[in-house]
Amino acid sequence: MADNLPIHAVLPELLAALRVRSSAVLIAPPGAGKTTAVAPALIREPWCGGQVIVLSPRRVAARAAAERMAEMLGEKPGETVGYLTRLDSKSSARTRILVVTEAIFVARILADPELAGVSAVLFDEAHERHLDSDLGLALAVESASVLRDDLRIVPMSATIDGARFAALLGDDVPVIESAGRAYPLDIRWLGMRAEQRVDEAMAAAVLTAWRETEGDILAFLPGVGEISRVADRLAERLPQTPILPLHGQCEPQAQRAAIRRDGDGRRRIVLATSIAETSLTLDGVSVVVDCGLSRRPEFDKAAGVTRLITTRASQASAAQRAGRAARQGPGIAYRLWEEAAHVGRPAFDPPEVMTSDLAPLALSLAQWGAGDVGAMAWIDPPPAAAMEAARAKLTALGALDATGRITPHGRAMASLPMGPEQAHMLLFAAERGAQDVAAELALLLQERALGGRGEDLEARLGRWRADRSSRADAARAMARNWAKRARGLVDQISDDPPPPGILLAEAFPDNLAKRRDASGENWIAAGGRGFILDAISPLARAEFLAVGEAQGQAKGARITGAIALTEADVLRHLSHRIARRPTLRWVADETRAEALLEQRLGAIVFARGSDPAPDPAALVAFLCERIRADGLDLLPLGKGAQALLRRARFAGIDSLSEAALLADLEEWAGPHLTRRLDQVKPQALHQALQNRIGWNEQQALDRLVPAHFTSPAGSSHPIDYDDPGGPSIEIRVQALFGLERHPTFGQPPQPLLLKLTSPGGKPIQTTRDLPGFWRGSWRDVVKDMKGRYPKHRWPDEPWAEDPSLKTKNAFNAGRKP
Repeated sequence: MADNLPIHAVLPELLAALRVRSSAVLIAPPGAGKTTAVAPALIREPWCGGQVIVLSPRRVAARAAAERMAEMLGEKPGETVGYLTRLDSKSSARTRILVVTEAIFVARILADPELAGVSAVLFDEAHERHLDSDLGLALAVESASVLRDDLRIVPMSATIDGARFAALLGDDVPVIESAGRAYPLDIRWLGMRAEQRVDEAMAAAVLTAWRETEGDILAFLPGVGEISRVADRLAERLPQTPILPLHGQCEPQAQRAAIRRDGDGRRRIVLATSIAETSLTLDGVSVVVDCGLSRRPEFDKAAGVTRLITTRASQASAAQRAGRAARQGPGIAYRLWEEAAHVGRPAFDPPEVMTSDLAPLALSLAQWGAGDVGAMAWIDPPPAAAMEAARAKLTALGALDATGRITPHGRAMASLPMGPEQAHMLLFAAERGAQDVAAELALLLQERALGGRGEDLEARLGRWRADRSSRADAARAMARNWAKRARGLVDQISDDPPPPGILLAEAFPDNLAKRRDASGENWIAAGGRGFILDAISPLARAEFLAVGEAQGQAKGARITGAIALTEADVLRHLSHRIARRPTLRWVADETRAEALLEQRLGAIVFARGSDPAPDPAALVAFLCERIRADGLDLLPLGKGAQALLRRARFAGIDSLSEAALLADLEEWAGPHLTRRLDQVKPQALHQALQNRIGWNEQQALDRLVPAHFTSPAGSSHPIDYDDPGGPSIEIRVQALFGLERHPTFGQPPQPLLLKLTSPGGKPIQTTRDLPGFWRGSWRDVVKDMKGRYPKHRWPDEPWAEDPSLKTKNAFNAGRKP
């Protein structure tokens, strides 16, 4: 084995550290040789009597690393060095180094927490922060602390925060750094026009690099579609040049061809996704062309689906990509963005624990028996809200009980190598003799290349079954294995297998969708969200769809994978999910609640009829929520109740404030509510409001904010507390004779606005200063009024007169002895 790699300079330090400690952190730049040199060195150590497991972030990288290590040992994969991925594996009883994908390691440690026969676990490219990598590290650390104090754990990467990882692993864990192989790297900024398509711009950039440089070219694109379109464009211009795709859907032989130099010595162009960012050295590549985009999965919490999003690649990703050009010698990297814009890119990609569906994580932790999830060894702990949502999903699938503990069904789900929804579907199918189809569906949802493209998953399933490629054969073998495992986990309860769409709907019950329009473009899902579908899709005429894949925003996610169903299918096979339940609906123009009995699956209604006897408590709760939404004006409050509330506002009585009344609707208004709010008795509401304040508050209200003003003449006048000018009364001026001081209300006293009228009710004057009025403008009023109302009194000093509304003759007659 060659010993001229930079990593060999620090291997003695690493080996010395692991002889006395259980953990170390290794930081080594790309090209230093950590992936292929560390594990072979460890198996020669005296303490390493078992296997060394190397975690690799991707299947392509796992296989390539194992093949390279085997080649360095002069062996074939499967001897001293082996690998284990989903669709491909080579290992034997002789295997001392096993390279596995992160998900496979998680499954292994969950099945065997002691990791029997394992001496060390290396977490390669730990900086990528995949969900399974973070989980695997947390489980390995707990296993080492509780069960295996002799287990060595080594996170490795070029860009991790060594101190954080070291602190996670324990006290005094060393961080060992290797120098890189320093080759010059020239960055060239090409930029890109906003209106230009990515495939068009990338094809032009690759052709520019082809003319200006020598050596193989590695071009980074966001996905398989873009790779295909760029390959077509380049093939037209460079017909004699090998143009090789490199992504997770390629056959293993095609992936190997992309990694190695051309056998005939020709210059190559490799078009890759982010799969080529880390772990892989592409032999002969000295030029990188980077579009600056990446595509990654992100869980849409509102839609309940994981969708692929295309975003700007982070600065760390761009550095990793550019570094591919200088692994074996001087290199050049072309970037399709401006240098000035580079600092605006995110520094790192977000860890998957912050963006992924955490249901698989929650199920694994429940299987592990994690009591306090937050106390485990996380670089970033799972967000509490996302974990709560994940547990709710698992409870709905029957994987967790009401206390959050894993159920027997959940343990069976966790033993299957797939997401919780698909595992539940497979067990549901196995109980009904449909495990073969369900296993195929589960794999079809995970391996997007199987069966080609198109929204119709049944059509894709048919194309996969007819595909005779080695990849399709391997996938079929895996599906058969899954089906066999699932059948052994259940007792069959039926020999009436449901159609494939029912199986998919059982996996994703919230995504069962019903057509909303004749075109088939708009769909309503049981979970309440909306889906859209291309009207020309063969699925557009279906009554129902079981949706397995969707892309886009929650309110209008586009269906990308589904199976058609009829209503008869749904009613027959999903009866255990269909509930007959009462519901209440608001009829706004009639201010009433309509009581209904519905047969429904979530938001999808199959039948509806009138409910003659709705639950009284539910009716009151529904009406109260409606009133809270629309305000107290929805209630038929009479004049008395309205006046009481206005007075209470001036008196500052909290129990009659709008906020308090809305909060306590059930208590004071609930007993009087009926289906029709316009039939509620206003007097009952008035009495209910009065009952909310005690005798002392009632007395204080009457004293400080009275409902009426009693004049010196004995007449009663309602106080208008809604007057824009302030609380006011309208009163004949003669009723105030003899009054020297202005009437007030409240504490501290506030002047009442007096709207003075003539005996005929005509406005005379408005005042808040009665004494000033008597001694001021009253003289002008008298001149005007004496001629109009000669039968009434118009004294010069009204404050000294006896109050009375009588005419002069009647007043004088009443005063005679």
